[in-house]
Amino acid sequence: MQERQSRLLLPLALPTAIVAVSSSSIFIRFAQADAPSLVIAALRLVIASLLLAPLALTRYRAELLRLTRRELILGAVSGLFLAIHFAMWITSLEYTTVASSVVFVSTGPLWVALLSPVFLNEQLTRPAVVGLAIALIGGTIIGLAEACTWAGGPQCPELGQILQGQSIWGNFLALCGAWAVSGYLLIGRKARARISLIPYIFLVYGASAVVLTIFMTTAQQNPFGYEPQTYLWIFLLAAVSQLIGHSTFNWLLKYLPATLVAVTTLSEPVGSAVLAYFFLKETPSMGVLIGGALILFGVFLTSRQSQ
Repeated sequence: MQERQSRLLLPLALPTAIVAVSSSSIFIRFAQADAPSLVIAALRLVIASLLLAPLALTRYRAELLRLTRRELILGAVSGLFLAIHFAMWITSLEYTTVASSVVFVSTGPLWVALLSPVFLNEQLTRPAVVGLAIALIGGTIIGLAEACTWAGGPQCPELGQILQGQSIWGNFLALCGAWAVSGYLLIGRKARARISLIPYIFLVYGASAVVLTIFMTTAQQNPFGYEPQTYLWIFLLAAVSQLIGHSTFNWLLKYLPATLVAVTTLSEPVGSAVLAYFFLKETPSMGVLIGGALILFGVFLTSRQSQ
């Protein structure tokens, strides 16, 4: 009965997860008006872990106590990668547009497919290589589109000036976030086979919260003293984007193929761009749209053809 009810929720779960995750960039941009990026990232995972703690420590306490040393280490390393992902990606939103940042950070499934032959013994197909090439071309187009002006004909600065631009730096940080989330996903593929959803995400979110808190204190940043509205945005980021969005995608892995779930996450850039247009008045240029479409198509090919 419970299995049937869970499957009936699948059509609702997919769009819910997409909207919840897509809203994260909007909450972050509003919070960044008052709080530094590392503070936002740290509080996001701390709040998510605290909200999850009562359920994990009561109904799943026995399973948590049965976790082996290897499983605890895997969860901690996965949390480290997740912390690096959020630190890089949230910081990238200070330097580039929501559309560009989310497109780059959403290349995670592509890098997972490329690393799977090494870490998971999964074969990399020719269409996956083609997908990588298309995505790299799309990334180059986005970089040029944000560095050049097009009024009266294309006018681009010298290469040295392009590499020093804020948009290029923001896009690179978002790409680093994609690389980090790839490590998180690769570890998750192994760990989730033996650990149920709530204990797994509680372990990973908790480890990530600890790492991000260390990052925050090392940067001499304080989590206190901000406007109440800022804490509201961060709370929504933790409750909606993290607990509902990310956790729903993890839940879906039990009922849908991992490749299908990974491809579904590619809808996030579209959702984020639409929300950014209405709430932040950010209109992506034609170059960003074309480059973003190429990246997403390349990621789709790679994810779809990976074993």
